[in-house]
Amino acid sequence: MMHLPAIGFALVAALCVAMSAVSRQREAARLPEGRLGRFGVIGSLVRRPNWWLGTAVGAGGYVFQALALGRGSVLLVQSLLVTSLLFALPLAAAFAGRSVRRAEWVWAGALVFSIVVFVVVGDPRQGKQHVAPSHWAVTAAIGVPLLLICLFAARGGSGHRRALLLGLASGTMFAVAAVLTKSTVALIGDGAAELLTSPVPYALVVVGLTAVTLQQNAYHAGDLQASLPAATVAEPVLAATLGVLLLDEYLDIDRDHLVALVIALATMVAATLALARSAAADPGPAEALPAT
Repeated sequence: MMHLPAIGFALVAALCVAMSAVSRQREAARLPEGRLGRFGVIGSLVRRPNWWLGTAVGAGGYVFQALALGRGSVLLVQSLLVTSLLFALPLAAAFAGRSVRRAEWVWAGALVFSIVVFVVVGDPRQGKQHVAPSHWAVTAAIGVPLLLICLFAARGGSGHRRALLLGLASGTMFAVAAVLTKSTVALIGDGAAELLTSPVPYALVVVGLTAVTLQQNAYHAGDLQASLPAATVAEPVLAATLGVLLLDEYLDIDRDHLVALVIALATMVAATLALARSAAADPGPAEALPAT
């Protein structure tokens, strides 16, 4: 099957993302609200070894994500990264000192089934490797003001609203980073001169750092049941949209299977939300301890 290398790399990336997210969530949640470092949440987290360990695992996951994007579409890879919730499920349960609930197994099965249907029936195909500068300009003209409004609204909101908006913002930035990553991988194949003279890899660094910063601030906002589902759903949905609009990716499907695909996509979103809420609802023992 032509998608197998991309699928394999994406699943390994999802495992790394799950381990990294659990570790960094716990560290961010332990930070005292009134005792942040000079540079905010990130400034405090960089002094914690466990945060660096989670970050290193996450960096490994990003390498596998890049390898997957080099061999498959954004539509395919970002949809498969949702399986990180399946890996995070037993980790969250273990830290909470409980077993995985029956309802969680049901939702996990629904998520696996929907992803299989999406990959087999939808058959996501690659489009272009690079985004036209004019398309990036339009995307930035629309996206940057919306992002700024989201961040401004998060500053004065309650803990729940702040976590929700920051989660949406971080998911959005990770989605943009996925498209930039795909283009950067293609540039690497074009040679060092193309890579170093293109603005794409530099934009990727800025967007990636912004995404991580927003993610950690969302975790620290305190309401994981708001931030985690928002980020987990926003990233693949927006990444898929950008893949279609900017890279001309598409689903190779006939009308006879359209209903099955729509049901699978709806099930995927519902299962993702349910599992993200479940993972966020179980603070581990470390999060309940006084910060040190």
